[in-house]
Amino acid sequence: MIALTGLRAQGPGGGRTAEALFTALDADKDGTLTKTEMESGFNSWFTAWDKTHSGTLGQPEILAGISTLLPAPPAVKPGQANTFNPAGNSTPVPVAQAAVDAMMAALPTAPGQKPMHERRVLVMAHTGAGGFVHASIPLAAKAVEALGNQGGLWTTTVSYDAADINTENLKKYDAIFLDSTTSCFLDDPDPAVTAARRAAFLSFVRGGKGIAGIHAATDSYHSDCLASLAAAKNGGSGLNVGALVLAARLVKAADTDSDGSVSQKEWAALADDWFQKLDTGNTGTVTRADFVAHFNSLLPPPDTRRLNVESKPVQQWPEFNTLIGGYFKFHWPDPQVIEVKIDDPNSPLTAMFHGQEFEIHDETYTFVQESFSRKNVHVLTSIDYDKMSAEDKAKEANPRTDGDYALSYIRREGKGRVFYEGHGHSDRVYAMTPMLEHLRAGIQYALGDLKADDSPSVK
Repeated sequence: MIALTGLRAQGPGGGRTAEALFTALDADKDGTLTKTEMESGFNSWFTAWDKTHSGTLGQPEILAGISTLLPAPPAVKPGQANTFNPAGNSTPVPVAQAAVDAMMAALPTAPGQKPMHERRVLVMAHTGAGGFVHASIPLAAKAVEALGNQGGLWTTTVSYDAADINTENLKKYDAIFLDSTTSCFLDDPDPAVTAARRAAFLSFVRGGKGIAGIHAATDSYHSDCLASLAAAKNGGSGLNVGALVLAARLVKAADTDSDGSVSQKEWAALADDWFQKLDTGNTGTVTRADFVAHFNSLLPPPDTRRLNVESKPVQQWPEFNTLIGGYFKFHWPDPQVIEVKIDDPNSPLTAMFHGQEFEIHDETYTFVQESFSRKNVHVLTSIDYDKMSAEDKAKEANPRTDGDYALSYIRREGKGRVFYEGHGHSDRVYAMTPMLEHLRAGIQYALGDLKADDSPSVK
């Protein structure tokens, strides 16, 4: 499963996609398409992409095939946000000063819990190979720093270097804050280095210290880490978002019987439909200019359920999945409105909400059903799923059978403590005073300064 953020601005209607498809279909390279060329091109694609000879194509097969026709996505620069980085990101991400100013203006006026002694927090802002680099990473780091400075609750060190997770360095810290650390954020091409980092991380928390995570901390370690590292080593270009969107639109357009796959008959019918729509003058040919100009009108908008590619999870560090409380399946895109329910109004970590439900607009994650259980965590807040519209519920394919969508929770890990908050994708979350108070309380719980009932919600 892949968290696909910002797709509204990355549809395949751009000229590069249309130009590439036209070139692939224009067999005689004369700058025009005939109906025969269109039909022949679609037929050859179907044959080539149906590698199992099943007579049908699913979205994964269409995505793989389309990706060979389209230009590779532009190279990702170090520190570039709002993109999947095939190599991962170890470079500080810039942050807009206006967002920092809004966060600073929203800092709580009520004091935090007095620390038992001087505390230090390490913000880990590294993104693993193939992971999505969230634009909110630097703002979240600034928020952690500002919350700690206010009242001298803790001091903050921000690192984009996974190598800082080592036994010796971690002796200096009382908690690690996982700042949307997507993908396999501790892993290295050297398996021994990976093993040492993971061991240091687990020993840190199990020995009595704390972990706090936000948003994409749960979009970690549920994909093939080894494959991502190998692709990065070989210079792979990573996820082609344009190809993914186009594949989703092709399936939606061609799958007339709504069975989730495309037959050869349906595929051929799509080719005929395209040509009929393009050849408005009944000349028997379509020029490159007309194809490019009208390409986007050939296909319906993508089904958002198809923009979350649900493949079988690959758990190469299940201990982390248990520690963080679950792993990503789907997200409602920002700015989806969510009604937040207070599951434990008596907890000091939810006191700032005064037991009242509230609305938030953000990108909101759901978890693979078997990865999350109230038997493993103490739930603080969750989605009030009963109040969500049928239309919004339908955006998620294969929703949870129990309707249980936790947003924030705490749990024990050995002698240590873990806090997680699912929101935090959008800058606007960090300009909400109650959310900043909630984040501060969660970090103070992880540090051991704020005591709270952290027994599992379901015994």
